[in-house]
Amino acid sequence: MNTDTLARPNNTSTNFNAVRKTGVLIVNLGTPDSPSVPDVRKYLRQFLMDERVIDIPFLNRWMLINLIIAPFRAPKSAKIYKQLWRPDGSPLKIYGFSVKEKLQRVLGDDYVVELAMRYQSPSIENGLKELRKQTLSEIIIVPFFPQYASASTGSVYKEVMRVVQDWEVLPEIKFINRFLDHPKFIEGFVNLGKKYMAERHYDHVVFSYHGLPERQITKGDVTGNFCQFGSCCDHLDARNQHCYRAQCFETTRLLVKGLGLAEGTYTTCFQSRLGKNPWIKPYTDEVIPELTAKGVKSVLAFSPAFVADCLETTIEVGEEYKEIFEKEGGVHWQLVESLNDSDIWIETLEDIIKKAV
Repeated sequence: MNTDTLARPNNTSTNFNAVRKTGVLIVNLGTPDSPSVPDVRKYLRQFLMDERVIDIPFLNRWMLINLIIAPFRAPKSAKIYKQLWRPDGSPLKIYGFSVKEKLQRVLGDDYVVELAMRYQSPSIENGLKELRKQTLSEIIIVPFFPQYASASTGSVYKEVMRVVQDWEVLPEIKFINRFLDHPKFIEGFVNLGKKYMAERHYDHVVFSYHGLPERQITKGDVTGNFCQFGSCCDHLDARNQHCYRAQCFETTRLLVKGLGLAEGTYTTCFQSRLGKNPWIKPYTDEVIPELTAKGVKSVLAFSPAFVADCLETTIEVGEEYKEIFEKEGGVHWQLVESLNDSDIWIETLEDIIKKAV
């Protein structure tokens, strides 16, 4: 066979685009395998030992988690998880598998969808191993965090890269950084809010986001001097585009516009702080007494940092803050549920993924 024959195109060769497949790894934070004390303790240790979650020196972090938090907090947390648990398991995992199945159906055979949790099971490592078995051209990583933070999205990135660093063959890997301003994401929460607003009048709307230590926000300020934890979050631009606090305020502005709320009738605040160091403010549990002192009797509460209901939404915002509100003289506190496995959340993901391909 001469070289001319070797160079001649083969008309029977495969069209690459015809066999191209895309892997999709959807990732949420995680949940204990059960509400038992040992499983909750195991989850807390893995979660809180992440250096992006508690960003202090390793030895200090190890002693804090293994000698104080895990031993003493696990029994209390286990009782709370038992309140949250459904007969078929953890809501976060139930919604996760439902989203995986629905998303696979709408994306079709050109995609392979796997679910993972950053902590516990199903793990990111196992999810990537399943995708590795397929003949994939690329993998899209979709962390289920609307706003970027080092402790959430950044931690997913790091774990993915740890797993794939020794793969002999690496397909193209794309990460979804955030989706706080995706029109369908906003529309989903707006529609849920309007459902409750149609049923009764609310004096005030609370947008409660998961909190972070202020030091993590400061460390993420690449300008070195822009972050002031104040009016710098009034706009989202190139200087603060990766600031979690600024992204949360931007999410609120988009939701306020969609809901048609008047200035002064809503508050952005932050929950779930841990320890004595300052976390981003205002704190939700301190905002509530301020509202009741002003005569607020009814509140509609959103948790737009979460796309699936979990302990932080159902229990913390839905029950614990309701208890504080009523104790302070409030009458009606209503939690707006998360997007969970709703059609509009599937549409949001479909659009995000297809635009990334």
